[in-house]
Amino acid sequence: MMGQQQSVKHEYVEYIPEHLQPGILYISLKYKTASHLCCCGCGHKVVTPLNAAKWALTDHGKSVSLFPSVGNWSFPCKSHYWIKHGQIKWAAKMSDKQIAHVRKLDRADAEIYASTTDKSSKDIIPQLWLWIRNFFK
Repeated sequence: MMGQQQSVKHEYVEYIPEHLQPGILYISLKYKTASHLCCCGCGHKVVTPLNAAKWALTDHGKSVSLFPSVGNWSFPCKSHYWIKHGQIKWAAKMSDKQIAHVRKLDRADAEIYASTTDKSSKDIIPQLWLWIRNFFK
């Protein structure tokens, strides 16, 4: 087991490799996903889908950022961190009650996202609500 990472590099790939290297955030734009090994060093694979209900990726050229934070609450480590400009910003541990609340909000976001991906839907309210929620996460 490695220690906590303080930074990650990024690598664009078509397919996420089967075996990930520590300290690398692999990004597949084709499949709208990014993956890395948990930054706490536990070795668990973290998958971050890139869509309006999950994570957004910002490419700064030499570094990238993921928004919102990465909460690995289903892992034994329960690590929680931000990836900003390639730097790992560690967040405080969350209680089980706080984690349950965040998961509830995430499920609501996913439901809104699913309802707005139908191209025939003209209802802007769910899309606007999702944008506002993600802005304040």
